[in-house]
Amino acid sequence: MEEERKSAEKRTFRSGFVAVIGRPNAGKSTLVNRLVGQKIAIVTSKPQTTRNRIQGIVTTPESQIVFIDTPGVHEADSALGRQMMQEVAAALEGIDVLLLMVDASSPHAHADELLLQKAQRFHGKTILALNKVDRVPKPKLLPLIEAFSKAFEFSAIVPISALKGAGCEELLDEIRKHLPEGDPYFPEDQVTDQPERFLAAEIIREKAIQVMYHEVPYALAVVVEKFEEKPRLLRIEATMNVERATQKKILIGHKGEMLKKIGTEARKELETLLDTRIYLGLFVKVVPDWRESPQKVRELDWHFQLEGLSKNQEESE
Repeated sequence: MEEERKSAEKRTFRSGFVAVIGRPNAGKSTLVNRLVGQKIAIVTSKPQTTRNRIQGIVTTPESQIVFIDTPGVHEADSALGRQMMQEVAAALEGIDVLLLMVDASSPHAHADELLLQKAQRFHGKTILALNKVDRVPKPKLLPLIEAFSKAFEFSAIVPISALKGAGCEELLDEIRKHLPEGDPYFPEDQVTDQPERFLAAEIIREKAIQVMYHEVPYALAVVVEKFEEKPRLLRIEATMNVERATQKKILIGHKGEMLKKIGTEARKELETLLDTRIYLGLFVKVVPDWRESPQKVRELDWHFQLEGLSKNQEESE
């Protein structure tokens, strides 16, 4: 009898992959961070901050949901933009549920049509999360829900505020219903697939974006060159790649003040996140027009860097 009960419990565990797609600045990374319960994706007010697929893992006694945070859907006009849209396409492969995210406070007919086209090509269950509803008066929200209901047959439409948490539990419940029964894919204490060295690169990039002028964020890529774990200290050295000498000058600032500020803010957050003392060395390098070069874009992508690290490790063994 006890064995039957345990077997029944095991069968009812649900697990699966959910791709979160939406326009730039729809709040995808904010939602994934909230659901995971800690920061795994950087968040800024600048659109197109997320460049790679980042997995956030939410494990409860009854389910494991692996959220795939993706770059904002836009019409790409550079090698970087095209790679970002390839990341979105790749995220839709092998998933169990598609979560479309729309900024309810700023609906945009053309961009939302691009999202609906992706949903039409996906053959599984699609849920719509209407985000930032705390900024929308109820009389305006109901017609929006009705319009989306007519445009596509969603499995559910859930109004949420990723920033404040409203509706997020309801969204999780709705997603769980549509996941297949199965064992978890990851250990229950794992919250992301992102290696710590790349999380460090992203947090450095976030701090740089927050203090930069409008031209720099899109031209900035951060590569961690050194990540050495010692008994009482983690030593990180990172290079911030920009496209022009003027951008390098902005990042360094007068007498290195800007670079120092970025380094201090990134180090403090990383020490809290990784729970260790950190030495952080930052360098700035000009790589002309890297966003237009498919090869450079690939070299600066963390998935590609990880392949290189694995290869180097195998060769040294």
